[in-house]
Amino acid sequence: MKYGMNLLLWTADVDDSHLPILEQLKQWGYDGVELPIFNFDTAKFQSLGKKLDELGLGRSAVTVCTGDANPIAESPSVREAAVDRLKQAIDCCQAVGCSMLCGPIHSALGEFTGRGPTAEEWQRGKETLAQVADYAQQAGVTLVIEYLNRFECYFLNCAEDCVRFVREIGHPNVKMMYDTFHANIEEKNPARAIRTCSDQLVHVHISENDRSTPGEGGVDWDATFNTLKEINYDGWLMVEAFGLALPDLAAATKIWRRMFPSEEHLAKNALAFMKSRWEG
Repeated sequence: MKYGMNLLLWTADVDDSHLPILEQLKQWGYDGVELPIFNFDTAKFQSLGKKLDELGLGRSAVTVCTGDANPIAESPSVREAAVDRLKQAIDCCQAVGCSMLCGPIHSALGEFTGRGPTAEEWQRGKETLAQVADYAQQAGVTLVIEYLNRFECYFLNCAEDCVRFVREIGHPNVKMMYDTFHANIEEKNPARAIRTCSDQLVHVHISENDRSTPGEGGVDWDATFNTLKEINYDGWLMVEAFGLALPDLAAATKIWRRMFPSEEHLAKNALAFMKSRWEG
């Protein structure tokens, strides 16, 4: 098992000023980090990859799609912009030495139509992601699709729909992930949800129901860890938590009050919690 920390707890744009955080995470016992890719500067990511190698930290990456670069949009030019955006993110993954690009890359984050997904959107999404996946395959990167709760998107909201989408794309470089925060909202039975997508599951976000310290809230952790062991999951357990450090991100994730004493408290306690549940 590999234990990681999503760096969005501190920043949406990792640079040299965050080296002390990376060093601390290594000292505390983390195996790797998840890198936000919103700034497509390949030279910066190439330099960052070397530093992560020096520290002995593995890495995954996360990005999102926007309204003007939406894979399911009716406009061909907007879908083409989505392809270009995701290709840029893949280039950054390749530069930093990262083999997985995760996130809600199936549709635009926070964009709603007032109804559920249509058959046309479903087909457009498959075609767009399949096109991107061919590019990702050449770069040695797997696209890892994340479903979100209904308040953040309308296209993919549960494991059953997400795994069906992935299976219908049918590309070796398109898989999916499971996020305990979103599942806590959308899934009636987390164990069943994990089993439903087990053949396509390659990444897990460990995220508490209030986005703070895992193990200190209401997620059904017994079902989560027991079922991951049952299906022989052996990828990243990646902590994803949000605080008030980044005003724009706090607004996007609806974090209005402080949910934990400090980032150090969250990082250390989250790692201890994951290890106690997985190795105990």
